[in-house]
Amino acid sequence: MSARHCILSVHAHPDDESSKGAGTIAKYHAAGVHTVLVTCTGGEEGEILNPSMDRDDVRENIAKVRLAELERACEIIGFDELVMLGYRDSGMEDSPANTHPESFHQAPISEAVGRLVRIIRQEQPQVIITYPEDQGGYRHPDHLRVNEISVLAFDAAGDPERYPEFGEPFAPSKLYYSLWSKEQFMERHRQFDVHGLESPYQEGEFSRWFERESQPATTRIELDGFTHVRHEALLAHATQIDPSSTFWFGLPPEIEQSIFNFELFQLKASRVGPTDVVESDLFTGIE
Repeated sequence: MSARHCILSVHAHPDDESSKGAGTIAKYHAAGVHTVLVTCTGGEEGEILNPSMDRDDVRENIAKVRLAELERACEIIGFDELVMLGYRDSGMEDSPANTHPESFHQAPISEAVGRLVRIIRQEQPQVIITYPEDQGGYRHPDHLRVNEISVLAFDAAGDPERYPEFGEPFAPSKLYYSLWSKEQFMERHRQFDVHGLESPYQEGEFSRWFERESQPATTRIELDGFTHVRHEALLAHATQIDPSSTFWFGLPPEIEQSIFNFELFQLKASRVGPTDVVESDLFTGIE
């Protein structure tokens, strides 16, 4: 890979970058690709899910603590740059935090798109990774907004008439949606039974998560020695990830890594070819 290749990944909160696409970023970083993370909020509304971190000093400084966790996760994954978009966590759907004037949810859409356009023009990524518009029933306002601004900024960044104050136009080549694999989670559920352990998944949960097949994967990235990255990066988020959680862990590490040995993406938009493709490389078609 040439050093001029760049991936920009857009996420809602600290820890999202670790649960979605961490191994892929690590693999491309190791190959010499410049990797940039945009985190849109500080995660101020995140619950402390690890009992050992549920302390007054952590609760009183949750934004600083989560930023430090994010920086550590970026080191583990291999992000060359971390850019905070500068908004406050909007909280879950219909929560009081939705109305906070500094929240991502309340930000004017044109302002939020402009902030992302500025970053795109500065970093000049050929590849942008974001969330799909259909997120399996998970209606977090910040995740939905990430999709919205990423799609709009992908188009606006190359338009000289849009946001001229934010630098010279640059048109990214490809826009990807990060997907979760039903196959992987069903196999993980099966492995709990194989090992005589109680599965963390409830009856019907897979149907709710993967109820629509409107987002078929186009691109499968084999992780080839980077399967451990997701596990280690998640643990860096000590407030959010309980190391004893069976939802995230629970199985022997070698079993977890044998299941999560690939990551899936959907090519949503491309300026270098069609989107109805089958790929094994995010840079297919890019010189």
